[in-house]
Amino acid sequence: MPTMPYAIIEAPSTLGLATDGVERLPEQLLNLGLAERIGARRAGRLVVPPKDPAPDPETGTLNAGAIAAWSPQLADAVEAVLIAGEFPVVLGGDCTIVLGSMLALRRRGRYGLLFIDGHADFFQPEAEPNGEGASMDLALVSGYGPSLLADIEGRGPLVRPEDIVAFGYRDHQDQAEYGSQPLPEELKVLDLPAVRARGIEAAAREALDHLTRVELDGFFIHLDADCLDDAIMPAVDFRVPGGLSWDELSTVLRVGLASGKAVGLEITIYNPGLDEDGSAGRGLADVLAATLGS
Repeated sequence: MPTMPYAIIEAPSTLGLATDGVERLPEQLLNLGLAERIGARRAGRLVVPPKDPAPDPETGTLNAGAIAAWSPQLADAVEAVLIAGEFPVVLGGDCTIVLGSMLALRRRGRYGLLFIDGHADFFQPEAEPNGEGASMDLALVSGYGPSLLADIEGRGPLVRPEDIVAFGYRDHQDQAEYGSQPLPEELKVLDLPAVRARGIEAAAREALDHLTRVELDGFFIHLDADCLDDAIMPAVDFRVPGGLSWDELSTVLRVGLASGKAVGLEITIYNPGLDEDGSAGRGLADVLAATLGS
């Protein structure tokens, strides 16, 4: 685990989605005792601007202006935690929060991104049927897409494609059906078939070898709850069969945190409103408490 103390930032944005629900993620995990279980300071909750139901005509993306304006505010909060010598644990929200998290790090140096997600999130606006930024976030954070979102503060790409590992995604069919742009060749892909072929421990270590290269100052972990097997994590907005087990996710997080090079973590997309018996949220809180608190 990191040697720095943890600080929890609540970032309940749904600006990247047409729907709501994931804004309750921070409240639910905190109600399950996450802060106490990992010994974290609560560093505040960001106010999210109101949503517009119509996509921005210039970028074809929902709430593009609001995301572009709000991401630096999240970056400020993350940076304040880093300056205090703490490890930010950002509770989202949808996946567009990665823009704020990585902007904070981009201001400070060259950092990698361990992107643990059931989806590759590399859509371009014209192929995303609802204009949802939460399907484009990995593209945007690596400099692909409209400059309003892909070049925030003129610092794009917020993370270089060659400094990213896309880990565990399994939405190949949706990408093909809707015409998502391909991931750049220099971006390291360990999709779910690759993870299964290598075994979880070996795949996690391969990812970490890439993210602990000497030219990087460290790396950030993006964790989308939909990376988990749909049977144990049905409380997500876009369900795809299959996924990681609780133990497999624990292994990836444990290997990542044990490297000593992880500088922060964000959790996205878990929707308490879809968690009928509460088991998905309890499982998520248990994994986070076990890996961060160990």
